[in-house]
Parts: sequence; structure tokens; C-alpha cells
Amino acid sequence: MNRLVIAGVVVVAILVVALSSVFTVSMTQQAMVLQFGEPKKMVADPGLHFKIPFFQNVVYIDKRVLVVDAPAEELIAADQKRVVIDSFARWRIVDPLKYYQRLRNEDNARRQLATFISSTLRDVVGREPLTALLIDPRAESHGGLRAEIMRNISQLVDAKAKENGVEIVDVRIRRADLPEANSQAIFQRMRTEREQEAKLIRATGQEAAQKRRAEADREATVIIANAKRDSEIKRGEGDAQAIKIFADAFGKDPAFFAFYRSMQAYREALSDRTTTMVLSPNSDFFRYLDNVAGAISGVPASR
Repeated sequence: MNRLVIAGVVVVAILVVALSSVFTVSMTQQAMVLQFGEPKKMVADPGLHFKIPFFQNVVYIDKRVLVVDAPAEELIAADQKRVVIDSFARWRIVDPLKYYQRLRNEDNARRQLATFISSTLRDVVGREPLTALLIDPRAESHGGLRAEIMRNISQLVDAKAKENGVEIVDVRIRRADLPEANSQAIFQRMRTEREQEAKLIRATGQEAAQKRRAEADREATVIIANAKRDSEIKRGEGDAQAIKIFADAFGKDPAFFAFYRSMQAYREALSDRTTTMVLSPNSDFFRYLDNVAGAISGVPASR
């Protein structure tokens, strides 16, 4: 029984030692074997590898291209205008030993690279006008000014990063925008300009409307005046013709004309029963009431 226990302990010990002496490296990694914290060898080939159990440990280092996001910050361009830059960088580890000695892990590497990017952005952006940073990002593929700025930043950051065993693939500006206060001021200015333009257009329209209205009123006045003139001319011609007709009729039979006019006067004067007239019976007004012929001196009776 004791032999079985001892044998089991030995087997477990052998398994522990065996497991402690091997490690695997994947396709996306490279391994650094450390002994008491000191690097002993680098393993870049994927597969199963061996190390001294208990005395050595393994640190895995990523071989892929990694991304670091720099915090968005407000910078001052060469023309003293403020701009908010949101950038990121792609990087990879090219010297694992130097990387481990300087940075130890990816968290430290990202913080260090973010610091490099921030300081470089301040330096480069401070030498460029704001318009160069606000160009359409699609212009980068055509070698635009903003693309040249990005290449310059990448080179400067890469020079600092290589001291830590890291290579910068590229640095990109994700967003370049005006600060919120500036954006509000620009929006307000644009709104004011649009309102002024609207007022100018409205005033121009009102002026044109008043001009058209004045022209219409003037034309209406001329038309009405011409119509009144024509109507007065027609009325005058009609009155003249009526007078001529009456004159002709009076000339042909003065007695009948006098009788007709008297009948009209009777109708106008006596049609209202509430009217009271006080006249002499011998008045010329009643000459046809006593005598149908209406004989009055100077006016011959009708035959």
C-alpha cells in the first residue's frame, strides 16, 4: 500500500515537473523565457517548447498590429484657433527584449504611446493652420495636406516609440472639430447672417411689392380718370343732344312744350299729398287748370 502511495506521488511529481517544463506559443504570439525576472531567450516559432521547471517562467508578447486610442484634446493651431483632435495609432512590437525592459506590458505601452502622440500632435498642430486639419479625410488617399501632416506625426511618434522596441504603423486623426463654444459661436454667426439675408430679401420683396402697387394704383387712377373723362364727354354730348332735341321740339310747337313742362311740374309738385302750397289762383303755375288751352299773354294756345 505504501509503495502505491509513493508511486502515485512520484507520478504526480513527474507530471507537475513535465507540465512546468513545457509551454506553447500560438501563431499570434512570441514568448520570452525569464529566469528570476531576467530574460533568457526569445521564442518566436509557434508550437511546443521547453523551459527549466520552477526556475523559469514565460511572458507572452503579441505579434499582431495593435491599436492605441489617444484621448481627445483641445489644441491650438498656428493661426491661434482652437481645435479638438481625436486620434488613434496602430503599432506593433518589433524588439520584444527592449519592449519588456522598458514597458513590461501592453497597458504601460499604450499609456506611453498616448503620451507620445499627444505631445507630437501639440507640436505639429501648432505649426499648421486650422484649415489644414479640417480638410475632408477622404483627401488623405490623394496625398492631401492633412495626409502629409499625418505622415509627419507618424514619423515623429515612431522615432520615439522605437526606443521602447515598438514600431508605429501609422497615426490617424479620427475627428478634428471646433470646440463646443466655438461651434456655438459659429452657428450663431451663421444664423445671424441667414437672418440678415432673409431680412434683406424680405425688404427687397416689400420694396418691389410697393413699387408694383404704386404702378397699379397709378394705372388705376389714369384708367378711372380716362373713364370719367370719357363719361363726362358722353354725358355732355348726350345732354347737348337732349337740349337740341328739346330746343327743336320747342321750336316746332312752343305751346305744347309749355304744356308738357307744366304737366311735369304738376306731377312733381302735387304727387306728395303731405305738401301744402299757398299760391295765388291767378298764378301762372295754375294756368292749365282753369283753361286747358292755357292761354297766357305772349304764349299762343295749342290748336
